[in-house]
Amino acid sequence: MEQFLSPAQIAARYADAGKAKAERPAALLAVLGVLAGALIALGCAATNTAAYGVEEVWTARMICGLLFPFGLGMVIVMGAELFTGNCLMVISLLDGRCTLGALLRSWAIVYLANFAGALAVAAGCAWFGQLNYSGGALALYTMRLAAGKCAIPFQNGVVLGILCNLLVCQGVLMAMSARDTAGRLMGAFLPVCYFVLCGFEHCVANMYYIAAGLMARMVPAYAQLAAQNGLDLSGLTLSGFLLGNLLPVTLGNLLGGAGLGWLMWFCYLKKRGPASGEGVGQERPEIPRQT
Repeated sequence: MEQFLSPAQIAARYADAGKAKAERPAALLAVLGVLAGALIALGCAATNTAAYGVEEVWTARMICGLLFPFGLGMVIVMGAELFTGNCLMVISLLDGRCTLGALLRSWAIVYLANFAGALAVAAGCAWFGQLNYSGGALALYTMRLAAGKCAIPFQNGVVLGILCNLLVCQGVLMAMSARDTAGRLMGAFLPVCYFVLCGFEHCVANMYYIAAGLMARMVPAYAQLAAQNGLDLSGLTLSGFLLGNLLPVTLGNLLGGAGLGWLMWFCYLKKRGPASGEGVGQERPEIPRQT
């Protein structure tokens, strides 16, 4: 038995998986979306907690790069619904496995559910003492990080979002190629590690990072601490969150993930006509059963 799937088999498997996602009841999509948003947010909380006391940027990036990928790993193993990974459903659409309406419905429900899950974790961390580490130093780090993300120029957010989701969706596909849990986790690990190391932008992660900073700012003790340390939070606003960061990053993530989905479909699933001189009579790749 083969130990992994070929690229064509991965594309065919995702086409089938995307069809199932598109057909899921709204309530199930919402619950699995909240779960995915919470799991990614917990990964964000863990990286912030691990890196807040590290002064060297490269060291902090390395720590975050080693820890954060397991958030996506948990999402994959638990079968949760993550908007960024679900951008690959373009494969199912192009392969005729789902309709555009069903695709957009799934994306909308999952995106909002991811947001709800991330907000719940952010509220738990900001308002119930998790940010109290080192006399509130973790809260300061969280607010500083959130303010920095709100200051990213629109075009930067789009491009960094594209690069991020190219890697995230690559991780999803690589995880799908494996037959065991360890292989799935390792497949997801490296691409996500790369995006964190490079500082690319992930919309669901930012739903936690910026929301936690905003909520921390509402805690009087943290706000006073920020003022005492000269932390400029003028850009950390709701509009800066939604319009300044989340909008361009989401657009970039969508373009990156959908672009990779189109590439997989074009290379491995698109039926070639006689004029192309290749793939004539091409059959759908056989997907071996998992045991």
